[in-house]
Amino acid sequence: MELNGIKPADGAKHYKRRVGRGIGSGLGKTAGRGHKGQKSRAGGYHKVGFEGGQMPLQRRLPKRGFKSQSLQFNAEITLTTLERLGAADVDLLTLKAAGLVGELAKVVKVVKTGALTKAVKLTGIGATAGAKAAIEAVGGSVA
Repeated sequence: MELNGIKPADGAKHYKRRVGRGIGSGLGKTAGRGHKGQKSRAGGYHKVGFEGGQMPLQRRLPKRGFKSQSLQFNAEITLTTLERLGAADVDLLTLKAAGLVGELAKVVKVVKTGALTKAVKLTGIGATAGAKAAIEAVGGSVA
């Protein structure tokens, strides 16, 4: 192998399309822009979604729904998950360390889904009325 014999792999290089360079190139005269109209002219274009003055689709459709940004700081945990965790004392840091709630969570609430057999002491964690009754029934507490 010599330096003058080295060439790029097949398909690695391609030439830039040269438009408006004569009839033989296949892209002469109008340079692939067609005849007349806004799109054929230099600097002539419209914004995304523009429909020629007709009311654009994104404005024709009704606005609907809202998702609160504060929801990312709230989290829920079930009685079944508490059972699987197996810790006697549970607080926010314990749940984050176990990966049961997101890192951004500030408010956690226990909901009554599933069953609990072990006594669990909750600190700084809320619970629904049903979940609180279920926790206290097995000797746990919600503080």
